[in-house]
Amino acid sequence: MPSVVELVQSLVNGIGIGLIYGLIAIGFCVIYNASGIVNFAQGVFVMLGGMFAHTILTHYGLPIWLSAVLATILVAGVGVLVQIFVINPMWRRNAPLFAIILATLAVQLLIEQVVILTLGDQPRTYPEFTSGGPLKIGPIAVGYQLFWVLGCGAVMVFSLQQFFNRTRMGRALRACAQNREAAALLGVPVERMLIVAFALSSGLGAAAGILITPTQYTAYMVGGPFGINGFIAAIIGGFGSPPAALIGGIFLGVIQSEAIVFFGAGFKNIISLTLLLVVLLLFPNGLFGGLTKRA
Repeated sequence: MPSVVELVQSLVNGIGIGLIYGLIAIGFCVIYNASGIVNFAQGVFVMLGGMFAHTILTHYGLPIWLSAVLATILVAGVGVLVQIFVINPMWRRNAPLFAIILATLAVQLLIEQVVILTLGDQPRTYPEFTSGGPLKIGPIAVGYQLFWVLGCGAVMVFSLQQFFNRTRMGRALRACAQNREAAALLGVPVERMLIVAFALSSGLGAAAGILITPTQYTAYMVGGPFGINGFIAAIIGGFGSPPAALIGGIFLGVIQSEAIVFFGAGFKNIISLTLLLVVLLLFPNGLFGGLTKRA
């Protein structure tokens, strides 16, 4: 039986990784709400965020904050290119939705291979944003990077809520989410809104990758697991508002961490997939979808 210290420590660790899952889940929600597309390339944006930040940081010697900003912009640009050259042509030809979703999976595999050829296949990491630590609270150790993840996550969720509720572009995205045909008839440039959605989604994925890389590592193959967990978190949250997705991510992260303590690391994915099935069977709208306003 695990001790209280082990349980609390795993809770802290679970909140940290859960916040990352939540940011990835928000990226899924942004694109799904605007287009009905489940973008299975979302995980690869997480990987690219960490890889680009590491490359800029080590090759050009820029400060970590500037490397993070530039990496996020670059990954958002990749997301825009995916929308323009892959999603949009299929969208215009009225391709079946499942074909577009499969195309996003193909994009992930393609980007992974390009990363292997250009940046290599070795794992990479860089120092935490704040040196020193961890912060000791009795026997519990809290890494300083957790506070960065928590703070940046809160700022991004608040900013997204303000964007969707208070800006003209945000309201246009919400209109596309509710009824794309009616939005187009009212003069909303739907294709342009999809570009914005992909830019936001890939940028969020990049931010998640940049924040998590100092505590783990990044490599070409990490996008798949992060994408799957972000997708599960989005389902738990209910594909609703950014706060719901973030709560779903934290819930998943905590469940995984506690499962590792009780059953071992080998049960981590089993618990996650079991939770996914339970939510789909009993709460098809998500555990938290009805608690917050839809974005």
